[in-house]
Amino acid sequence: MVGMICLRACSGLVGFRTALSLRSLHSFPGITVAQIDEEVAKLLELKARLGGDDGKHQFVLKTAKGTRDYNPKQMAIREKVFNTIISCFKRHGAETIDTPVFELKETLTGKYGEDSKLIYDLKDQGGELLSLRYDLTVPFARYLAMNKITNIKRYHIAKVYRRDNPAMTRGRYREFYQCDFDIAGQYDAMIPDAECLKIVYEILSQLDLGDFRIKVNDRRILDGMFAVCGVPDDKFRTICSTVDKLDKMPWEDVKKEMVNEKGLSEEAADQIGEYVSMQGGMDLAERLLQDQKMSQSKQACAGLSDIKLLFSYLQLFQVTDKVVFDLSLARGLDYYTGIIYEAVLSQAGVAPVSTEAQNGPPGEESVSVGSVAGGGRYDGLVGMFDPKGRKVPCVGVSIGIERIFSIMEQKAEASAEKVRTTEVQVMVASAQKNLLEERLKLVTELWNAGIKAEVMYKKNPKLLSQLQHCEESGIPLVAILGEQELKDGVVKLRVVATREEVDICRADLIEEVRRRTSDAS
Repeated sequence: MVGMICLRACSGLVGFRTALSLRSLHSFPGITVAQIDEEVAKLLELKARLGGDDGKHQFVLKTAKGTRDYNPKQMAIREKVFNTIISCFKRHGAETIDTPVFELKETLTGKYGEDSKLIYDLKDQGGELLSLRYDLTVPFARYLAMNKITNIKRYHIAKVYRRDNPAMTRGRYREFYQCDFDIAGQYDAMIPDAECLKIVYEILSQLDLGDFRIKVNDRRILDGMFAVCGVPDDKFRTICSTVDKLDKMPWEDVKKEMVNEKGLSEEAADQIGEYVSMQGGMDLAERLLQDQKMSQSKQACAGLSDIKLLFSYLQLFQVTDKVVFDLSLARGLDYYTGIIYEAVLSQAGVAPVSTEAQNGPPGEESVSVGSVAGGGRYDGLVGMFDPKGRKVPCVGVSIGIERIFSIMEQKAEASAEKVRTTEVQVMVASAQKNLLEERLKLVTELWNAGIKAEVMYKKNPKLLSQLQHCEESGIPLVAILGEQELKDGVVKLRVVATREEVDICRADLIEEVRRRTSDAS
């Protein structure tokens, strides 16, 4: 009823506007033509939303902000990436779990520092207060505490949700997948941490995304650095969150935020600036252990000693060519307690994450496309959920699948290579009419043998149409039936790429399809 009234009010509105404007200007001196135009525009917009004059509702056909659909070609690329990542996780001995897409709100509250404002809270409907999961790490810690698990190596691939301002061209969304690998348990220092970095190295190398660097740091080094630079204890976390923005903002802006917004002294900010510009390897850790200021912090010294140990294991894992000790790396999440790391992809011709160049070694002019993996050690998180506060040391890594997928999609678009969206090995076709039953019998034989096959859903399809479908879909083989083939007990097998045809005994067809498709793969 309200909709109909609005529609009637809107009808003839534009023609009525002029007379209304003149009368309003005389009767109501405070009202301007611009204000009338604005109100008319609002009514016209309402009319468009409610529908046309026939009263039909007009749907807005779009996905919600920060989300997207995936077409078959995109899903084929995505599946390939997932398979590469999962095979790497399994190669390193991980098992998998799953957790609910929403958690109790109190489970997630206070775990993410300043990013807690990005958590999606679900509407209170008189029951439990719930929120959509922000990552997979906090639910994992809750799972360990709830099930009293003290030792596990697990991977988890699932969607997470963040009320962020999306930058979808750069792989930033409000709904997205995370691919996590974590090692929980009491082990000797830096051995599991080094394996996590090895996993990142293997995945990024296998996906062939271009050049990359894995930046490492330690939360204890950061906290020690803040202490010796004169940062008050109660400002450690908030200053850490600001330092974490160095990959998106130049140092001048970061310093301004520290001083003007966070209330840090300019002298302390300048001292931090000297340290966060440092990069290196084991040699930098050794140098900082001798540093006059840093050596005064027991926390920093413990972190630096572990960095040295980490690099010794990374040398054995043969990955040190891509790993750099970078004091600017902060990672703003509150739950990290030790080693932290982030993989950054550098590749010419790919859109950068921000207009500001990221910190890199002197002379490096490649374009940074942002973080594609990150993680670290979080020894206290499980204890936050355990009733008795029992700690389970954990270290893990999260692969930034959406950003990787964006890059793979760009590469696929730039390449002339055709992406197959199905895995059909053979099409069952007919050369004459009235052979639907025979086609269905043959496709059933193939399906029962585990062969990926399909048939056209027409009684009498033209042979040319069937062959064109195979060429368009990338199906490598066609099994053609005709009256003569049925009499002879054979099937004409056609290779789509070369158009070569050969008669195969019906009993041998399954083995021949397997042989030819396994050779092709």
